[in-house]
Parts: sequence; structure tokens; C-alpha cells
Amino acid sequence: MQVKTFIGPSTQSVLAQVKAELGPSAIILSSRDFQKDGQRQYEVTAGIDRPITSGGNNSNNLNGESPPQGWDEWFRDWTKVKEHLYALMQPSIQWERLSSRQRTALEYLQREEVDDAVIMELYHRLSSVPGSSPFEALSEIVPIRPWSAESWPERIQGITGPFGAGKTTSALRMALLLRKTDPSIRIGFINADCERANSRLVLKHWAELSEFGYFEASDPESMEKVIEQNEDKDYLFIDFPGISNPKETLTMQLSALGLSSMEFVVHLALPPHYATLQNQAFLSKYQSQHLSSIVWTKLDEAATYGSIVNVAMATGLPISALSYGIGLSDTLSSAYESVLWKLVFKHQLPGQV
Repeated sequence: MQVKTFIGPSTQSVLAQVKAELGPSAIILSSRDFQKDGQRQYEVTAGIDRPITSGGNNSNNLNGESPPQGWDEWFRDWTKVKEHLYALMQPSIQWERLSSRQRTALEYLQREEVDDAVIMELYHRLSSVPGSSPFEALSEIVPIRPWSAESWPERIQGITGPFGAGKTTSALRMALLLRKTDPSIRIGFINADCERANSRLVLKHWAELSEFGYFEASDPESMEKVIEQNEDKDYLFIDFPGISNPKETLTMQLSALGLSSMEFVVHLALPPHYATLQNQAFLSKYQSQHLSSIVWTKLDEAATYGSIVNVAMATGLPISALSYGIGLSDTLSSAYESVLWKLVFKHQLPGQV
């Protein structure tokens, strides 16, 4: 673990230093304020789990590089130590520095299984600006880029995710939402998940039923050919297969399909059911320079929504869409702050009154 102490004139400026140098995954180990030359100074000691690469800070820590040998075992051990550290730090939180509204919000997020590291980050942000809104603090660490043609103009849109995460259904819903906004839009689907018959049949059936073009490509040659043949499409969705090989990553998968140098974006479909360690494993596996957003799926099946905040803090990736319910019609919403916070704090699905 790399540990460094930062000093500045305000907590906010110090935390900005931490994020800039160590990234959003940095862990706040301690903080204090003191007087120096008659001026108040703030000191924060922070650490980062993964060694920083010589290439500098990556804003989302998902640059596609493989972890060093022995990382998995070291990370498990450090995670246990970190849990004990946060258990010791929690009683030292000066709740009286927060307003009633701020404290209620943090206590609620704890019940929603938001990680202690995120709670500590929010605490420092809120306590440094008395009376500030919890939603403003959350918005600073949970970026949003709503799904729409205006926000996502890239012609090629990939979707990936663990098996059973609902990525194929979400991709179809995303395409239908685009068409609902603009009925004249031309959309095609490329199935790169050709080995699983069930997924293949589902995508083919619904793509053709929705009058989307349907194509298959499982190697660089067929992928290049299909993309060239569909230059008339406004959008091409690529449905990537889930990754089952422990040594494989999304970066490797894209390279095997001849897509590494192409300009496109990939959305990661994730349900909020997974615990922190499982999410960390997924994020490591699906890291790529093309990964651009999180699509939260199966929201109607979840008991808590803390993972939404945890993953945003860990990756810096924006949330683009929220997927829920049965069927394809009106079961995906673009991510907006008002919709997201009603989901997290009220368990109110998009569209519910």
C-alpha cells in the first residue's frame, strides 16, 4: 500500500489533491486540522491499495493493465486489514459537526451498504462545508451521463457484463429508447456472443421483431465486414459475451475481435446485488479504455442500492441508464439525478409515483 500525507487550506482542496494524485480509489486513513502561522491548515493521510503506475493517474483506475503477480492474495489480506481500520475510525466521526439532515443521509447510506470508505469521504466533504446538501456531495462522487443520442453520439455502442446481468435485454431497451425519441433512427445489432444459443436466439428474435438489423461476428474478419456493411446505420450495438475465463479481461476480448484501435464506447451492465469484493472482481475483469458507463440492471429485484454509490466511487464511471422490470417497453430510464436519488433513498423505481 502507498501512503501519503496531503496538506492544504481547506478539506476540499486537500481531498482534491488526494484524488488527483492517488485517484478516486484512495482511502482516507486519518485527518486533522491545525494552526500554522496563524492560519488554519488541514492534513489528510491517504493510501491506495494498488501501486500507482508510472504513467500517472487514471481517473477511473480501469486502464486495462494487468495486476502484479500475487495481487489477488495481497488484496484479500489488505481488505481484511482495511475493514478493521474503518471499524476503528467510525467511532471517531464527529457527528456533531454535521447537520441533522447530513447525519440522517449518512446513516441511511450505511444501512444501504455503502462502503465505509465512501461514508468517510462523504463525511469529510459535508463536515468541511457546514449545511451543504448531501445530494451535492453525492453528485460529486457519483457522475451521471444520461442515455440519449445527444449525450452518447458514438455510432458504435458495446455492452458487456457478467453472465445473467441482463446486458442483452438492457441493450435492446437502450435501442428502443433511442427509437422512441427518434422513430427514424437506423439501428443494428451485432451479436459477438455466438456460442451461447439461448442468448443468440433471444437477441435475434427481439432485434428482428423490433425491426433492428441483426448480424453475427465472432472474429476480427467477420466483425470488420459487418461494421463496413452497416455504414448506413446511425447506431450499431455490439453485444459482447460474458467473461468466464479467470485470466481473461475485456481488453483481451476486444483485442481478439479486432476492436482495440477502433473508436467506440462500452457500457457495463451490473445488477446491484453483488457485494463489494465481487464488484471489485468484476471491475478488474471488465477494465478497458473503452469502458465508458455503468448500466444498472434488475433494479426491481434489489433490496439495497449501496452498490450504485460504491461502484461510482471506485471507478469514476458515469451512470448512463437504469434497467428494471419485465419486458422491453418502458423498462429502462436514462439516468438523471432526481431519478437516481429517489431510487437510492426511497427505493422508488423510475416511473413509479
